[in-house]
Amino acid sequence: MNSGNEIDQRRARRLNLRQDQKGPVIYWMSRDQRFQNNWALLFACQKARLLRQPLEVVFTLAPSFLGAPLRHYDFMFKGLIEVERSLRDSGIPLIVLHGDPDSTLQAYAEERQTGLVVSDFSPLTPVRQWKRNLAASLSCALYEVDAHNIVPCWLAAPKQEYAARTIRPRLDALRKSFLTPFPQPEAPCQPGTLSCPPVDWNALLEKLEVDRSVKPVSGIAPGEAAAELRLRKFLDSVIDRYANERNDPNAGAVSGLSPYLHFGQLSAQHAAYEASRCEASQANREAFIEELFIRRELAENFCFYNERYDVFDTFPDWAKATLMEHAADQRDYLYTPEEFEAAKTNDPLWNAAQQSLVESGVMHGYMRMYWAKKILEWSQSPAAAFDTALWLNDRYALDGRDPNGYAGVAWSIGGLHDRPWSERPVYGKIRYMNASGCARKFDVNRYITSVTNAPQPTLF
Repeated sequence: MNSGNEIDQRRARRLNLRQDQKGPVIYWMSRDQRFQNNWALLFACQKARLLRQPLEVVFTLAPSFLGAPLRHYDFMFKGLIEVERSLRDSGIPLIVLHGDPDSTLQAYAEERQTGLVVSDFSPLTPVRQWKRNLAASLSCALYEVDAHNIVPCWLAAPKQEYAARTIRPRLDALRKSFLTPFPQPEAPCQPGTLSCPPVDWNALLEKLEVDRSVKPVSGIAPGEAAAELRLRKFLDSVIDRYANERNDPNAGAVSGLSPYLHFGQLSAQHAAYEASRCEASQANREAFIEELFIRRELAENFCFYNERYDVFDTFPDWAKATLMEHAADQRDYLYTPEEFEAAKTNDPLWNAAQQSLVESGVMHGYMRMYWAKKILEWSQSPAAAFDTALWLNDRYALDGRDPNGYAGVAWSIGGLHDRPWSERPVYGKIRYMNASGCARKFDVNRYITSVTNAPQPTLF
C-alpha cells in the first residue's frame, strides 16, 4: 500500500481460522469488478506486499448465476475487459476459472499453494454458501472485504432493521469515519507474473450456455471509465435538480448509476464522497446520498439478515396478514407472467414501463414502484405477484439479482420497510398507487410516447 494509506481493518473479516501462509495472494473478484476505489483489491495488495508474495486476481464463471441471460454477461464482460487491462498495466494477472466457484477456486488455490484468499462481500445466499464451502476446504486463510458498501454490512447493524428510520442513526454515526477518499492500488513487484495470455472474453461469451433471447443493450456503455463519466455528468449538471425532480421520469434528474453499482464498476463510497464535495446545494447532495447510502445499505441489511429475501414469507407479519385477507378479492384484470412480460395489459402506462425494462435494461425508480404494485393488483395471488415481479426484474434489468431489487419489490408488494396504510381491495393495507396519482406528478402521456416512440391515446 501507499505510505500513510493503511486499510481500515474494520472493512475486512476472516471467514475461517486458518493463518496467512507463504504463497501467492489471490483476490477472488466477484461483485466488485473494478480496479480503482476497490477496498478488496487494496486489501489484497497490502497483504501481498506485507508477505512479499505475488498477487493474482481470479474471476470464477459459474455455470449460471440466478438465471442471468446474455444481456447481463455482455455488460459484465465488457467491463471486465477494462479491469483486466488496468490490472495488467499494474503487473497483476487476471485468471478466469470455469465451474462452481467454491470447488474450482479451492482446487486452484491448492494447486498454486496459495498463501491466502481475499473475497468480495455479498449478502446473497448462493454466494454465501460458496464462501462457507470454500472457508471449510481451504488450507489457508479466507478473508471477506466489503468493498460494495460505505459502512461494512456486518458493522452497520447487528440484525435486520425495520425501516430507514431505524438504520439511519447507525449509519450516520459511522458516516464520517467510513466516507473517505481512496488510495491508489499498488501491487508488489512481481516480474514474470503476466506470462499467461490475456483472456479472450469474446470467445468466452460465445461459449456460455445462457439464455440468448434477452439481447445486450446499446444505450448504456459498460465499464469503469463509463461509470466515472456518468458520475461526473450527474454531479456537474444534474444533481441540482435531484431533490425536487427525481420522481419525474421525464425530467432526466436521476443519476443512471444503478447498473454500474450493481456490477461493481463504480464504488458507492466513491460516488457518495464525490457528491458530498460537489457544488450542488446541501439539499440535493443529501437527497442523493440518502438513496445511495441509507436506502441502498438498508437493502443490503435486509438480504444479509434474512436469507428468505426472495420468497413471499419474507414480508412483515402485518403485510402477509393483510394480503392474505384480501387474496380472494375480485381483480378487475388478471394476467399471466407471459402477458406481463409481453407488456399486454390494459394500462398503457404500465406497458410503457415494462417495454422500457425489456428494451433498455433500466426502468425509472418511480415507475418501478408503480410497475410492481400493478403486478400485485393483476395477479392471481400476492405470492404469484412477488414471483413474477422478481422474475421480470432479474431477467431484464441490468441491476437485477441485487439486494436493491429484492428489497424494492418487497417494499412495493409486501410492505417491507413501510407501514400499514388505508385498507382497500386486493392491496389490503399495502401502500396503493394508480395511474391518476402518477398523472398528478408528471406528464404520463409524454412518458408513454417517449418509451414507445409512437403516439398513444391520451390518458389524462
